[in-house]
Amino acid sequence: MKNIWNILFLEERPSIGLSFFRIFVALTVGLHVVPSFFHLDDNYLSTAFKTYNTNFFPPHFIYFVQQSPDALVIFFVWAFVITWFCFLIGLFSQISCILMTVCCYYFYALNDFHIGTLSWDILLVTLFLMCVTPYHGDYFSVDCLRRGDIDAWRRPRPFFIQRLLQLQTASTFFFTGLYKITGEGNWITGNPIYYLMNYPVQGVTKNFLLKEWMAVHPHFCYVTGLMIVATEMSMPFLLFIPRTRRAAIVLGLCWHILLILTLDVPTIFLFLFPAQMLLFIHPQKITGWIASKRADRAHSPRPKIIFDGQCGFCRSSVRILQIMDLWGNLEYIPGPKGMNEMRLDFPDGKTYGGFFAFRRLVWMLPMLYPAAAVVYFPGAGILGPFVYRWIARNRYLFPVFHACAGGQCHL
Repeated sequence: MKNIWNILFLEERPSIGLSFFRIFVALTVGLHVVPSFFHLDDNYLSTAFKTYNTNFFPPHFIYFVQQSPDALVIFFVWAFVITWFCFLIGLFSQISCILMTVCCYYFYALNDFHIGTLSWDILLVTLFLMCVTPYHGDYFSVDCLRRGDIDAWRRPRPFFIQRLLQLQTASTFFFTGLYKITGEGNWITGNPIYYLMNYPVQGVTKNFLLKEWMAVHPHFCYVTGLMIVATEMSMPFLLFIPRTRRAAIVLGLCWHILLILTLDVPTIFLFLFPAQMLLFIHPQKITGWIASKRADRAHSPRPKIIFDGQCGFCRSSVRILQIMDLWGNLEYIPGPKGMNEMRLDFPDGKTYGGFFAFRRLVWMLPMLYPAAAVVYFPGAGILGPFVYRWIARNRYLFPVFHACAGGQCHL
């Protein structure tokens, strides 16, 4: 029994999938909450129309939150924006997640009229699970760059959080299907899809390709409804059976794409649920695939990064590039002392230096993809080289990684 418990929850596996999932959780939270800040006077300040969820919060807690002056509401707005951005980029990932979640609960108690939905409740459960571990900051994060851990992408971690997230996804599927046959509007005795095609509630269905055809084919709508219920109730079993897991993941992804195309669903369906499907992929298969790509790159001609091998700041910068270089796309060559700029040499003979070398790197290192919007912004080709040269001239004044042990480097 102990061995089964260890396999299910405590066995150590790479956390790269959880790090990837963190980004989608942050995007989902941001798209839920940030738009509600655009009209604070209507949504959260003392002038707002408010409703309260006494089923979720104790009445005395809601009363306590309602005493907030407008200045405190604005403080929480900025606290949320800062901690949300830190969580998105993985800076002090666990602490920022905890503080961001506190802000989410505060706004929910302050006024659930705009964000209080069943999807939002599910998202809060996900956030709670993310709060109890720092492992979602192991990769695709500023934290892994700050620690200088080159092997962060394959570092083994206890699997229990990912397992709990898997169980949350599976139970959401199952109980959604169960509700369709036990709650109001039973899908077995009724035909709710046919109703939606003919008498759509505004803001529920979209004008998709087959909508008009389905509106005159009630039998097809009924069978479709039964298939939906059967799929939702069988997904938990399909996802946890190794032989059916791959097909279930593909089915789950197609399922959510279908929802997005036909229904006006919250952003949780757009970002969070598809990403949860990917959590069912065994982490060692992900890292094994990455390792095979790195091995292939190592035996083929690669672009070379030439840098000042005697400069501590340059070596630290290259170490950060090595952490970002998930696919092993680059070869790193220490150059002579006093080089004015980093150089990027391609096997076909093309050479780039300084800022323009960095701009080429943006497309080669996954963690630098977001920087493309900055380095290709109009005027960046003029301003960028000046900034790069200033940093290069003053590089001996910047902090460097001065200690590395066991794969960990510290500033």
